Amino acid sequence: MSVSSSINQRNPVLLIHGISDTVAKFNAMKRHLNQLGWEVHSINLTPNTGWIGLDILAKQIAEYIETTFMSSQSIDLIGFSMGGLVTRYYLQRLGGIHRVQRYISISAPNYGTWMAYGLPLPGIIQMRPHSEFLQDLNDHSVNLLEKINFTTIWTPYDLMILPPQSSRMCVGQEIIVPVLVHAWMVTDTRVLKVVADLLLEPVKSY
Repeated sequence: MSVSSSINQRNPVLLIHGISDTVAKFNAMKRHLNQLGWEVHSINLTPNTGWIGLDILAKQIAEYIETTFMSSQSIDLIGFSMGGLVTRYYLQRLGGIHRVQRYISISAPNYGTWMAYGLPLPGIIQMRPHSEFLQDLNDHSVNLLEKINFTTIWTPYDLMILPPQSSRMCVGQEIIVPVLVHAWMVTDTRVLKVVADLLLEPVKSY
């Protein structure tokens, strides 16, 4: 298969940012993937500060995908930090599991973070350990993620996801990249290489 043929068969990639971030957070990742031949999309979740629930933000992802891509087009999805939970809700509760073939969760508080006790805002409360929102996502429906290529990337030095092990999942594969700062998880060259490699992996078939 030629390089150009391989590139043409790649899924478009959608990047979903974390709390208080914008699409600019992914400038380095988007540039890297573009250079390697991927079509990359990203959206600004609004509001991005926790004022509304993550389940509501997930509907923005669903709407973007529905209006941007043909119904027959599969996509690959990457969620960073809070964006990891928003994307999981889309996959597990809004039918996204049928549109996405590869899903990468980067430093997401999958089992909550102590930092979420700082503000009593709806979206932040949902990121607290043992929140109703997280208990719902981590129930038996988490097994839906086994239907797609699912990878969790996290760092043991994370000071935003506390404890850092909260990013780990009971399904999918796990890759630890020892990045020193939470925000660097979407700019570190090691992570960028891992992401590109994962997007090239053959998709699961049943």
